[in-house]
Amino acid sequence: MFLKTDQTYLRALEPTDLDFLYSLENDTTVWHVGNTLTPYSKFVLEQYLENAALDIYTVKQLRLIICNAEAQTIGAIDLYDFDPLHRRAGIGIVVTEEHRGNGHAADALKLLLNYCRDTLRLHQVYCSVTATNLPSINLFTKTGFEQVGIRKEWFLTPDGWENVVEMQRIFHNNQGM
Repeated sequence: MFLKTDQTYLRALEPTDLDFLYSLENDTTVWHVGNTLTPYSKFVLEQYLENAALDIYTVKQLRLIICNAEAQTIGAIDLYDFDPLHRRAGIGIVVTEEHRGNGHAADALKLLLNYCRDTLRLHQVYCSVTATNLPSINLFTKTGFEQVGIRKEWFLTPDGWENVVEMQRIFHNNQGM
């Protein structure tokens, strides 16, 4: 398996991921970062899983499951808005609350960045992070992302308007992780 470290690996979606995705997509505490307004049904997620094997060049997105060394499903990492002409994509990541803070997100992000650079031959990747999400800002900064702007009052949350930090990583001359 080439998307693997000692403690973390990434794998394709499987039909057995339905319950995990159902729980993840219906977690209202993270809806505001993904612009989700309504719950997902298991039927919709089953259809999504049926199409998950389609090529990234066809569907312009890719979701991989994050697992720990014990093969527990602990999160997901996504490429979205894949643009092969301009060789760029957006990145999103979520790790279940009980598995945060132990290096799995950093491992998963580094693995995906290597895949983006070496396999997809992307020139750049980007992400949007709420300004109060300091752990995510630190995660992306430590893996070579730079802040390129702030969208003021971009997300309306239960606590009011929140700014979003726009971050970008450009791959120069096959730079390493």
